[in-house]
Order: sequence, then structure tokens, then C-alpha cells
Amino acid sequence: MALVSWWAVLSSGCAPVLLIGGSTTAAVLQGPGYNPVSQTISVLAAGSGYWVLTVTLLALGTCYLATALGLRAAAPAGRLALAGGGLSAMLLAGFPAPKTGGSFSHGSVVAVGFSLLALWPVLAADRRAGAPWGLRPVPSLMGSALMVLGAAWFLVELQLHGAAGVAERVLTIAQSLWPIVVVVSCLRHPART
Repeated sequence: MALVSWWAVLSSGCAPVLLIGGSTTAAVLQGPGYNPVSQTISVLAAGSGYWVLTVTLLALGTCYLATALGLRAAAPAGRLALAGGGLSAMLLAGFPAPKTGGSFSHGSVVAVGFSLLALWPVLAADRRAGAPWGLRPVPSLMGSALMVLGAAWFLVELQLHGAAGVAERVLTIAQSLWPIVVVVSCLRHPART
């Protein structure tokens, strides 16, 4: 049995493209009043880019779910966390950020999604000898640690009213890229017998 299914290859490759393309399109639709350096992606859901961002979140969540289903080489806990991150992205479409102020429901879904997507690499790790590179303990731990640091940077920027948009984009792009790193490492690794 292959370490990864063909649909996980497709879904993991589509995730970063959808995230970057969808959020960029929504920002263009929002117009010059939107500042991607200081404003988060969630702000786009409160404006004219609402439908683009909604479709993007639903498609991104679907990609994470498909990747989790097809990434057979990953430990079940990691696959479950990745799937949970996908469900959180899809659920987020139903809890957009308000035009002004905060939202407990939006913030809660974001926190759960970011946490699951940050933890899935370490939960997916394969501690057996000869595991694919992306599932080995050290790269997995480093991937999770960098995502946790990215989330901390995002929270600091939110509190300081600084470059929260930049921090969020770096974090979400990293989270969308790690699945394809793992999938490629599985494709390049000989199947276990």
C-alpha cells in the first residue's frame, strides 16, 4: 500500500495555492481601504471579498481533510489533528469576523484551527527507523515549533496593533505548506513492506 494516495498529493498541492490566491483576490476586491500588513485575513470576510474568502476557506478545509485521509504514513493522531484543522477552516466560513470589534466565536474557531494545524506535524510523527523525512520526529517537532512561534508572533502583533496581517499570512502559509512537505517526503520514500 502506498504511503500517500493520489488525492492527497493533489489536495496538499492545492492548499497553499487556494490560500494565497483566494486571500489575494479577496484583498483586491476589498479595495485600497484594506491594509494587508496590519489587517488580518478575517477582515476580508466583513467586506466585498466575503464570498471569495468563504469559498477559499471551504476549499482549504476540504484540502486539509483530503490530505489527512490520504496521508496513510502519518500517525492517526496527526491525521486527526490535520482533519480537525480542515474542519475548523470550513467552520470559520460560518463565523466571519465582524466589521468592528471582536467575536468570541470567530476567535475560538481561529484558536482551535491554528492550534490543530500547529500540532499536527508532531502528532503525525513516525518514530520508527526509516520513516519518511517529513514524518521523522526532529523535522516534525521543528515544524510544530515554528508554527507555534508563528502563532505567538501573530498574537503579539495583534496586541501591539502592529503587523498582524504579515504574521498571520506567514503562519497560515507555513501551515498550508507543511502537508505538501510531508506528502513529497512520502512520495520520495520507498514504501514499507
